[in-house]
Amino acid sequence: MATGKMGKATATASGKAADAIELEGVRLTHPDRVLYPDQGITKRALAEHYLAVADRMLPHVAGRPLSLVRCPGGEGKHCFFQRHDGSGVPEQIERIEIAEEDGPATYLVVRDAAGLVALVQMGVLEIHVWGAAETDLDRPDRIVFDLDPDPALPWARIVEAATSIRQDLNAMGLQSFVKTTGGKGLHVVVPVAPKEGWDAVRAFARAAAEAIAEEAPTLYTTNIRKDERGGRIFIDTLRNARSASAVAPWSTRALPGAPVATPLTWAELPKAKPQDFTVATVKERLTRSDPWADMPSIGQTISAAAKKALGL
Repeated sequence: MATGKMGKATATASGKAADAIELEGVRLTHPDRVLYPDQGITKRALAEHYLAVADRMLPHVAGRPLSLVRCPGGEGKHCFFQRHDGSGVPEQIERIEIAEEDGPATYLVVRDAAGLVALVQMGVLEIHVWGAAETDLDRPDRIVFDLDPDPALPWARIVEAATSIRQDLNAMGLQSFVKTTGGKGLHVVVPVAPKEGWDAVRAFARAAAEAIAEEAPTLYTTNIRKDERGGRIFIDTLRNARSASAVAPWSTRALPGAPVATPLTWAELPKAKPQDFTVATVKERLTRSDPWADMPSIGQTISAAAKKALGL
């Protein structure tokens, strides 16, 4: 488990309070600023969360372009989305240049626990990552099925949807993993060897989602419009595109309760509840085996038979 090095607090001129500490070599200013008011979670506590989960989080985050939700004043205050380099970026966060339609753009990446703490220093409450690593940005190594339910649906329906998608993927010879999103949905994630481009992967994900929706049209939809979901679960495959991103495992969300996007085993999913996974509770999971430990080593590919079955 990663461990941080906490330096001595630097006193203010009046000597009344500490205005900075050092964690993992990162200067963390205003460590006692409350970021989640209902839980009293401070900037220091959030940084310590990322140090605690770093060993499990970094295999899925390090070296991937980031998209960030920054909330300098904490949850419930003004937040903004950041994809590219900007002001106030600590030195522990690296920059990479990526070609885009309008020319090259500079993205941010982290490589270690210090980088995660540096994101907290920036006021980041949500860390989202690309489905491809910087070593091959044009060939994804993750396929994400984002299950976004009608708010009125019970949790059991969402679990049923994730399980059904897993079974369909298994039938295509693809192993999948599951995590809470920190909201009301789930992500079913399929690791793949980075051999196919974004267009092919997106087409596969879309075709698979449409096949599931066609089999059970009263339960699922691939229509993005919320006003047309009508008590169904939207199977969102829009995360499977170059420059798109999905919330990282172990990331907090900028939502009341300080929820954390948490990897689960398929066996525990039926009994799990999204509200069970917060900054205050997830440390207990670190005493158990990592449900996603094998994901980076799985080199599966989408077979020709799977593509043919989906009409691709």
